[in-house]
Amino acid sequence: MPEGDSVYRAAKRLRKALDDRTLTRSDFRVPRHATADLRGRAVLTTIPRGKHLLTRVEGGLTVHTHLRMEGSWRVGPAGRPVPRGDVVRLVLANAEWQAVGTRLGMVDLVPTGREDRVVGHLGPDLLGPDWDPAQAVRNLLLEPGRTIGEALLDQRVLAGIGTIWRAETLWAARLSPWRAVGSIPPEALESLVSTAHRLIDASKDAPFPMTSGDPRPGRSLLVYGRARRPCRRCGSPIGRAEMGPQPSERLIYWCPACQRP
Repeated sequence: MPEGDSVYRAAKRLRKALDDRTLTRSDFRVPRHATADLRGRAVLTTIPRGKHLLTRVEGGLTVHTHLRMEGSWRVGPAGRPVPRGDVVRLVLANAEWQAVGTRLGMVDLVPTGREDRVVGHLGPDLLGPDWDPAQAVRNLLLEPGRTIGEALLDQRVLAGIGTIWRAETLWAARLSPWRAVGSIPPEALESLVSTAHRLIDASKDAPFPMTSGDPRPGRSLLVYGRARRPCRRCGSPIGRAEMGPQPSERLIYWCPACQRP
């Protein structure tokens, strides 16, 4: 998923188009739910949970989707042609609007009372009502030998951080991505998760692509995507590498000078 098209903004678009309206089209293009039909049911709401989306409909059902790296929800007037090929995974529409889910990493239909099946493993949600920084720190400390860069992407630890905000948060905290969690003082971890919350909350409504020079909070990427360019704090070249076990390694950007291990 391009992190710029955040789950928070996708949920907001879906709520605006689908909430309190009866579905006139329900087209699941995944084998597991190919025969599912939600027509005639009203959509109650869509909520983000970490990087997951939960669209609740009448009758006690929830459509669970995950954008992963490339997925998106495109909202437009009802009846507009949908993209051809196999990129479309789900279409939900009412008399006025349609939402087309393309390249979705996950599509599930679960009882609303059992949403824990798909999101119960998640840690505290940085943008959710259950945000608990103390629990996030406790979760981080469960594996003290793990690098802080890998731990921040683990949605079981805290939900909602991707590669962009991992880099920006660690840069703001002056912490090396390769530093072991257990070597970081508890008060620094508390400050780290608070910084992550502040950055993500400030950016949740910002249009993308975000720039690397916009001074407004949440709209200026200070380290991500700036490989070999001068660090905005010390002037040293920004580093770029892959981090994590294969095949799930992810890009990390950091300043080797002011984010020393």
